[in-house]
Amino acid sequence: MSQFQKSLSLKQFLSKFATEEACQRELERIRWPDGFVCPRCEHRGHRCFPRGGRKMFECSQCGHQTHPGVGTIFSDTKLPLTTWFIAIYLLTQSKTNVSALELTRHLDVCYRTAWRMKHKIMEAMAQQESSRQLQGFIEIDDAYLGGERNGGLRGRGSPGKQAFVIAVSTDNQGHPHHAVADPVARFDKAEVGLWAKRRLGANVQVFCDGLGGFYAFDDLGIAPERMPSAPGRKSAQHPRMKWVNTVLGNIKRAMDGRYHAIRQQKYARRYLSEATWRFNRRGKMPDIMRTLIVASVACSAITESVLRDTNPYVTETRR
Repeated sequence: MSQFQKSLSLKQFLSKFATEEACQRELERIRWPDGFVCPRCEHRGHRCFPRGGRKMFECSQCGHQTHPGVGTIFSDTKLPLTTWFIAIYLLTQSKTNVSALELTRHLDVCYRTAWRMKHKIMEAMAQQESSRQLQGFIEIDDAYLGGERNGGLRGRGSPGKQAFVIAVSTDNQGHPHHAVADPVARFDKAEVGLWAKRRLGANVQVFCDGLGGFYAFDDLGIAPERMPSAPGRKSAQHPRMKWVNTVLGNIKRAMDGRYHAIRQQKYARRYLSEATWRFNRRGKMPDIMRTLIVASVACSAITESVLRDTNPYVTETRR
């Protein structure tokens, strides 16, 4: 079981990434696995020199100067790479989420800095998960982030809630494979249809409830099996919806227990991507930190406007 896997211990982490030079070498290996290649002219010849505490590379052919963090979430950072690596370690090794407030204590940085680091790393997770398509048998449900406020409206129309679609793929024995969870503007056929085209592979078998928006699957030729309607919580306890309800419950408990206040309607995409990113790599704990470093290097540099983006429905890779 995943909870009994050996992982990267704190002692092992410190022995590998205790210095700035060790973190820089790791970025170099990921960015240039076969050795330096100039991003401008693709020449391999180069010289190295220090600048501002960072190892720089200068192409011997065109003179272009760069370092392995350029064009990634580490672009233009004033923080040591050791601080970033500690943050990545904490976000991958914790069984539950790690809030920006908790990062301030671990990293000895201000809340604004911790918040920016947390969201940049979550954006790297979101970009890595953005192209995932589910295959095989798929359990699908609708849900909301956020809850009823005192004196507010109940139900789907209440303010402060963010709608999202969650799905989990399983094998023939009912074991879960992967999960996706994406914010949607509303649960209508148009929105669900767009979600299905992006997230569902060919020849899938879908099990869902009778939500009106889920009739978009019929229009796409999927012909889902629908859960019989039942009163109260019985419908949520249907055995054919075991894993989607389990993952959904884990997401909500983790968020409620760790994040005392999140802006669901603004940053839902990142928080949901963080949850599914972790679930989809639950069986690879020894390598999960390096996987996130790879995702952070592959993630395009994040501008302030992207970091503060108010649109939770944008799903394509940011540039």
